[in-house]
Amino acid sequence: MNLKRLGIYLNDHLMGSTVGVDLARRTERENRSNPVGQYLGTLVPLLEQDRATLLAVMAALDVKPDPLKVGGAWLTEKLSRLKLNGSWLRYSPLSRLVELEGLCVGSHGRVSMWRSLERVAAKDPRLQRFDFGFLAERAEGQLLTLQNLRLRATDTAFADTSVETGEAPVPTEA
Repeated sequence: MNLKRLGIYLNDHLMGSTVGVDLARRTERENRSNPVGQYLGTLVPLLEQDRATLLAVMAALDVKPDPLKVGGAWLTEKLSRLKLNGSWLRYSPLSRLVELEGLCVGSHGRVSMWRSLERVAAKDPRLQRFDFGFLAERAEGQLLTLQNLRLRATDTAFADTSVETGEAPVPTEA
């Protein structure tokens, strides 16, 4: 087993996990009064658990967290808040959609990581104490829920608001 490549791989996922946990916390705060926030209120502690498990895997393999990648993840999440969402001063339905898409991408990554580590654990006794199959299945279920919430957020983000405001809809070009 190439421990150097595995260490890079795990640090890349640690970076993604850092971004994902921060994104989930922020999205939960912005959506406390709706189903997205309610679901994320239960998901955030599980994402934190997954991150702790990843750190335990790294420790079991004597892989040190890369401070540049972790710091870069923190910075990436903060910079992602600057995206244009159609509303300069407040959270918008487009913000919710883009954030849920980011959480879906991260969940795909978690599923892949746990499945890859499941294969590595079959050859490395240091990893056999981790239930990667369970973690992958749990992440798959979380991804399914996030995708359903994302589809609902899509409907909201692109709804014809002219019905609500009394404005004429903006015509679309053919």
